[in-house]
Formats: sequence, structure tokens, C-alpha cells
Amino acid sequence: MTEKKNQIYEGKAKKVYATDDPYLYIVSYKDDATAFNGEKRGQIAGKGIVNNTMTNIIFKIIGENGVPTHFVKQLDDRDTIVRAVTILPLEVIIRNVAAGSFSKRYGVPEGTALLRPTLEFSYKKDELGDPLINDDHALALGLIDEGQLAQVKTYTHKINEILKGFFLGKGLKLIDFKIEFGTDNKTGEVILADEISPDTCRLWDVVTNEKMDKDRFRRDLGNVEETYQEVFARVGGRAEGDNY
Repeated sequence: MTEKKNQIYEGKAKKVYATDDPYLYIVSYKDDATAFNGEKRGQIAGKGIVNNTMTNIIFKIIGENGVPTHFVKQLDDRDTIVRAVTILPLEVIIRNVAAGSFSKRYGVPEGTALLRPTLEFSYKKDELGDPLINDDHALALGLIDEGQLAQVKTYTHKINEILKGFFLGKGLKLIDFKIEFGTDNKTGEVILADEISPDTCRLWDVVTNEKMDKDRFRRDLGNVEETYQEVFARVGGRAEGDNY
């Protein structure tokens, strides 16, 4: 049985623990919520449970469709065994519809459908505010090599197509999302890591365009916990306390 050992990392939404296997970690999801690079902080009751299980449901689907992920096994409501990875210091963003910072940056009304899925990279560095960078910046800074960059782009566009279909079947439009990749510490291959959840995706109800994601926390729209639970139910999440 894989058990938690020493904590090796704590981020805004998760803690990562070593195990007795050097190539496996345990990720533990928290209820902490942040926005605007940590300037706004709070808690969303039950968020860790939602994000853990929802991520694992989606990662299984992505894996079945040919994109390798770090997912190994869900242990309980908040804890999951994952492959040990070294995270590439890039946030990878796909936008299908203008929203958030994209709308502000380019003066495009929120809700405007983009003519093609738009891929962006941010340098994953909190003290710099996670600035946007391009391919040449990432390569010049040694954040990624050319082979990894090509793999990340291919995987990201494939994930976008998988997610758009998946969420549409749940009555949700995938507006945009942020993902992260890492290199497997055992094999060196590029694999999807981190999470896919209402924290990392903009999801709007297909019928009403109601925001069903962390924008409810960012923008003080109310019904934050209820919205997370609604998304959880739509994607087939289990009730707290279910066995895994």
C-alpha cells in the first residue's frame, strides 16, 4: 500500500507528498481558493473533493484518448496517487471564446467566439505575475526544449477537442482552460499533470451562459460552493464519503 511520507510541495490548491516509491507521489487537494496571483484569498467548502474527483474522471478520459497523464489511482475524496513528475515552468492556456484577461488585453467583448482555438503560454513564476511569453522566449530561457514544445502543443490541442465534447455533453461550454505538463521522473516523457477543474477551466451553462467556475469567486458572483457542486454532479462526481 502506497502511503504518504514527507510533504515535498505545497501550492495554492494542493499539497504533494513523497511515498515509499520514488516514482509515485500523493497529491492532496485543499479547499483554499486564490485569484489574481494570490492577491485574493478565501476558501470554497468542498472544493478539494470536487477538484480531486473531477480531475481524475477527466484525466482517465484523456488517457484513454491517447494523451498520457500523471494519474494512477484515487485513494479517497481528497488524495490521489500520481506519477512523479518535474513540472515544466509553463502554464498552457487554450481559449475558445474571449473572456477574462484576453478580453481586457485585446478589447474583445467577453463571450465573442474566437475564429480558432488560441494557445497561450505563461511563464510559471508568481513573483513576476506569470507573464505571457512566446515560443522563442520559452526556448531561449531553457524552460522547455523544441521536442517538448511540439509535444505540448499537440497534446494541448487534442485535449481541447476532448474537453469541448465532454463538457458539451454535460450542458457546459468550454470557454478556456489552463493546464500544466511535466516530465515523468522515471521515463522522461512529457505528460499532463496538475488538474482540470472549475479552478482551471471557464465553463458556461449552454442554455443560460451562467458562469460555472472560479469566476464566481474571482468576481464575487455568489453561490460559489453550490456552483462547484453542480458542475461536480454534471460530470458524474461521487458523493463525499463514497469508496474508491
